[in-house]
Amino acid sequence: MVKMSPFWCFLTLAFLFGVITDCSELNGVGIYELKRGDISVKLTNYGATVLSLILPDKNGKLDDVVLGFQTLEEYTNDTVYFGAIVGRVANRIGDAQFTLNGTLYKLVANEGKNMLHGGLKGFSDVVWTVQSHREDSHITFTYNSYDGEQGFPGNLSVMVTYMFIGTNKLAIKMEAEALNKATPVNLAHHTYWNLRGHNSGDILSHNLQLFASGITPVDKNLIPTGKIVPVKGTPYDFLESHQIGSMINELPSGYDINYVLDKSSPKHFRKAAVLQDSVSGRKLELWTNKPGLQFYTSNMLKNVKGKDGAVYKKYAAVCLETQGFPDSVNHPNFPSQIINPGEKYLHAMVYRFTAD
Repeated sequence: MVKMSPFWCFLTLAFLFGVITDCSELNGVGIYELKRGDISVKLTNYGATVLSLILPDKNGKLDDVVLGFQTLEEYTNDTVYFGAIVGRVANRIGDAQFTLNGTLYKLVANEGKNMLHGGLKGFSDVVWTVQSHREDSHITFTYNSYDGEQGFPGNLSVMVTYMFIGTNKLAIKMEAEALNKATPVNLAHHTYWNLRGHNSGDILSHNLQLFASGITPVDKNLIPTGKIVPVKGTPYDFLESHQIGSMINELPSGYDINYVLDKSSPKHFRKAAVLQDSVSGRKLELWTNKPGLQFYTSNMLKNVKGKDGAVYKKYAAVCLETQGFPDSVNHPNFPSQIINPGEKYLHAMVYRFTAD
């Protein structure tokens, strides 16, 4: 028997049994804040999106460490998914179609012939309901996805909670329930991180460790081939911490690949990544209950006008998106993302922030 620390015991209780009781509802699109100690997070119910996350560095200096836009209006035209919850199925689905229980479902393609992050109007582009909000504790967003939305089958009830754990941990709990038809579900959180500050240049000198021995290689359209290959001895090897930019020139355009996370104890919750910036001293550690992590070095940012006068360029940030494997609906050897009527989907992430 594995003895769990108080930290993990609390996580188990919080995520499996729930700790939220306030169910007040707010209407319209707004901005909401969570604050605990020196950590503050601003969010909006448009896309259940993180707008900013302010952390102290090793000297106590506060900086916003996530990329974003200056106004809410700019998020309605966002093509890079700054800080959003993406779904119904995050990442890519080849040919924007899949077969389930003998029925072929044709989806809304929005990246050539493929679907990316839920289609032309995925969960990042809808207004969520604010079910509950306490500034020192949590915020919960809900959304009801209808049968046929972007081509997906069945009604789906979705809930996302951002919550503080202790003094330096931020948890995200993504839940969904299929109401009347089997459907794929793969939600992901798409924050762009630069631990030196969102307007501080590139992240190539950040050190990264990924607890993943394999990747799911992709074709020229970034659709998985169905294989799982080891990272050892390749530019994708981050089993030991090293600078992101140390081997990036060996790749065509940077990192944008799903990593197969190694199993750990407790078996349903695993350490996924450690990201650290030596200048600020800030460190991000990430845990999840999902089997995959998309490592993306913001290769497609090209002079994007951001908040506070920032202009974001290629490699301005890193995304660490825990998830199910991309295109799982078309690869039976990948972990299934299908949720049947009455079943519940749970995706949990925990970030721990330190600086030294």
